[in-house]
Amino acid sequence: MTSPQEAGSPQDQGSSQDPYQQGPYQQGPHQQGPAGYTPQQIPPMPQQPAPFGLPGEPPLQRRRQRSRRKLWIILGSIGGVLLLVIIGVVILVNIVGSATNQARGLADDFTKKVIAGDTSGAYDEYLDPALQKQLSKEAFISGVQSLEMDSSCQPSYNNLKVATDNGVKSAEVVGQISCTGKKVDLAYKFEGTDQLRMTNIKLRPAS
Repeated sequence: MTSPQEAGSPQDQGSSQDPYQQGPYQQGPHQQGPAGYTPQQIPPMPQQPAPFGLPGEPPLQRRRQRSRRKLWIILGSIGGVLLLVIIGVVILVNIVGSATNQARGLADDFTKKVIAGDTSGAYDEYLDPALQKQLSKEAFISGVQSLEMDSSCQPSYNNLKVATDNGVKSAEVVGQISCTGKKVDLAYKFEGTDQLRMTNIKLRPAS
């Protein structure tokens, strides 16, 4: 006969199992979870970008200010160059215009003297000494008188050229003297530094 201690009931046998034994869906503090998932495999959270770009970059507003500053510097440089060019052009135009007006004034005064018959005064006042050596006063007066110009004659100038070379100014004047019933072609050349004097002259009936 079996003793009560040896037989035991199923409940008594079950009570002899390890109290820490876990069921199929339970895990201890250091055991893996379902499907081999571990805490170390949790993907890192994406980092949020800095409010004004990457670390070390200047803020967007500061970069815009620098860009505007560079733009204004470039525009200011271009404007300065253009201003210098404009000033140079204005000065050149004034110089050329002044020389042109001077040449026109000399040609007009000389021609009016010749038309009025003051050929001797025109010779002494306007002809350069080098031209006077080539053309005597007598020959000059005789040549002007042969044109038979009178008070009806009026000069007009078709072309005026002025230039400066090594400080020496020159002016070429081409035109025509219109008289009653005839015309006279004229061509003058003036040269000089401070004062322009006539270095070449042509007065002849128009063909």
